[in-house]
Formats: sequence, structure tokens, C-alpha cells
Amino acid sequence: MYEQAKDYILKIPFWARRKNTLEQTRHFLEQLGNPQEELAVIHVAGTNGKGSVCAELTAALKEAGYRVGTFVSPHLVDIRERFLIGGEIAGEAVFEECFQNVLSVVRKMTAQGYCHPTFFEFVFLMAMVLFAREKTDYVVLETGMGGRLDTTNVIARPIACIITSISLDHTQYLGDTIPEIAAEKAGIIKAGVPVIYDDNEPAASRVIRQRAGELGAPAYAVRKEEVTAAEYACFAAPYQARNAALARKALEVLQIPGADRKLCESLLGKVCWQGRMEEAAPEVWLDGAHNPGGIRAFIEAVKAQLAGEARQVQLLFAAVADKDYEEMIHLLCDSLPITRVTVVHLKSERGLEERVLAEQFEQSGCPEAEACETVSQALEAALAHKGEADRLYVVGSLYLIGEIKELLRTGSA
Repeated sequence: MYEQAKDYILKIPFWARRKNTLEQTRHFLEQLGNPQEELAVIHVAGTNGKGSVCAELTAALKEAGYRVGTFVSPHLVDIRERFLIGGEIAGEAVFEECFQNVLSVVRKMTAQGYCHPTFFEFVFLMAMVLFAREKTDYVVLETGMGGRLDTTNVIARPIACIITSISLDHTQYLGDTIPEIAAEKAGIIKAGVPVIYDDNEPAASRVIRQRAGELGAPAYAVRKEEVTAAEYACFAAPYQARNAALARKALEVLQIPGADRKLCESLLGKVCWQGRMEEAAPEVWLDGAHNPGGIRAFIEAVKAQLAGEARQVQLLFAAVADKDYEEMIHLLCDSLPITRVTVVHLKSERGLEERVLAEQFEQSGCPEAEACETVSQALEAALAHKGEADRLYVVGSLYLIGEIKELLRTGSA
């Protein structure tokens, strides 16, 4: 039954011409008994860093003795990665039970003329049912895309809102400028609810502060200068330290008993968020940087790793068509000592052809770019050319990271 439930969900379209409005999603929740009203939600939005912040919050609250539900996306290998209880993926039995609860309501509502939920709407409804069923003390809730119109924004009264770093991404949906995108992210801010935000992009910060002021929401800024050198040293990437600082500030603001600064400091560098500067095999690092902002953070992390080391850098890269792949590749080639890159066409219908990616790398000055048709072929080729002194970074798409992790897990590489 679990396999049938999983297969049903994975066949639901991610995108649809018609989708349910937030008000219509609330109607689905009403039919499910309004499980979201039982939950103490920390709502997290932003362009990059959402997953890391969610992981830090989850670890701290769990360490403090609380039962924590966490809803994140995307999943890399197993769809149940989206539903965490105490940082662990939901069991098959509870997953299947919550699926059946949601499916019965969906069938009833679609018979009345409502749209079938999109993939993200469906799994969000499941998450609310699952976390209420598991009687979680706190829920860490990551937005899917944007904020103002995101399905997760049906949460009327979170206990805190967090907005991570903001950069250009999903411009066809969220806007062409930083202020426009920031306005969409700031759409999760609620009247009187504290908002903790990354204060390193002035144009975004102005929008967030203005929206918080309009709603009477206490606003707490976190700048990279607030992170100490010792804290930076605890992490594989500088951006992870800054994300941990956001999580720490949120817990300080909330004053949750036991989840204090001392506890957060004890966890520094111990929280691993898969696919973010993760060493998945000796000298093989995975980073899900999939937009120019993420690539800039990735470059900063690689430079910090390579400081004082005489290593060759190789890349395994893939991207989807709706990302600014040209800018991503330009940044990589201009900033890192890349000797070789392997590119691949993802199985996703949005995946860019390997030939297009290889040509872009060559035009950007990469000495050697090999195009492969499948991820398994690409990983095999990249590892075959990797010398002992080389470091291979897999970057460009979270879909790619998921496929690589599965290949490494099963020993198919």
C-alpha cells in the first residue's frame, strides 16, 4: 500500500494551469479537521538557505527535548524526506495512513468541482495531517516557492517567520528584481508575529522591514558580521554558519525553554543537511546550488576549502531550463580554477541538454567539458578522470544531487 501511495503522489503534476487558491486550500484543510490549527509553526521562506535553517532549528528543538515536525523540499531520494519527525523521515505506515486521509478528502472535493491539488499542495496537506497526528510540539515549515501565494501561507498564525537570503530566482513567477522577489517572500509575515531575516542584501531588507512595520511585526536582522570566526570554522561552508545564526536568533526571540544560545552553540557544525556542501565520498562534494545566488555561496565555500591547498577542481554539473544557467556557468568559470567539467542532461522534463551546457562551459573558458547522456555515465566519467589530488564538486541542481546520492548509496557508480 505504501508503494501505491508513493506512486500516486509522484504522478501528480508539479505544475498545473489551474490550481487551488489559498482560500480553496483552506477548504481542504477544513474537511481534514483543520489540523494546522493544532500546530506551533515556525515558517521559513527565502531564496537560499531555507533547508539549512530548518535543519538547525529541528536539531536544536529536538536536543531541547521537543517533538519536532519538519516539512521541507525537495526530496533527494525518498519522498518521505519531506516529512520529518525529530529529524527522521516518516515511517511508511504513518505516511500511507495520512495519504489515505488526504486522498479521501481530495476525491470528495474534486467531485464538488475543486481542482485536484498539485504535487506540492497534496504533500503539504499530508504534512499537516501527519504532524497533528504525531502530536508535535513544534513544526518547522519551509515554503515551496515565494511566500505570499505559496500553499504554506495558509498558516494564519505562526509563532515566528524567518526569511533567509534573497537573490534572483524563479523570476518568471516572483519578479525580475530583488525588491519584487523580497515582497513575495515577505508575504509570509503576519501581524504581530516576529520576523527574523537575513540582512545582507539592502534592497531586500528594506522591503522586509517595511512590510514588518506595516503589520506591527517585530523584526530582527541578522548580518554576516555577527558570525564569529570561531563559528565560521565549525562549518564546511560560510553560508552554513550564517544560516545557523538565523536559526539561533529565532530561538532567542522565541525564548523556548531549553532551546537557548548555549544549546545552539553546542550544536555548531554538527548538523548535516544532505546535499549542501556534503562530502558524499572521499573528495567528492555535493552542493545543491541551483541559482546564481547559490552558486556565489558555493564559490565562497570552495575558495575557503581550497585556501592553502594545491588541488585541481573538477565539476559535475547539470541545470534545469528555467534557471539562469548562463550566469551560473560564467560565475563558476570566472571564480574557480576548474580543469575539467562533466555535464549531463537530467531526467526531468525541465533538464537542459548536455550539449547546450558543454558549449556554455567552453564559451566561458573551461579547458575541457565532456557531455554525457545519463547521470550514471557522467559520474563514471568524472570519477575516471579524477586524480588523487583532485576534488570533484557536484553542483547545479538538486535533482542531480538526488540522483548522485542514489548512485553512491547503491554502489552503482
